[in-house]
Amino acid sequence: MTHKDDSLQVPGKVIEVLPGMTFRVELPNGHVVLAHVAKKWRATLAPISVGDPVRLEMSSYDLNEGRIVVG
Repeated sequence: MTHKDDSLQVPGKVIEVLPGMTFRVELPNGHVVLAHVAKKWRATLAPISVGDPVRLEMSSYDLNEGRIVVG
């Protein structure tokens, strides 16, 4: 995710909490991606748990991983 123009922002729902601030997130189309919390948001976000709605920033080049930018 090098350029803002190359990123997509999509909503999703957390389906699994993994170690190290990593999550499995299901997108509205049913696709499941691996996501981590952006450093900028780590201190300000409330704890994230299964079922929480989140917004992901994803690279248009790799649609299997994303970054949680806001809840």
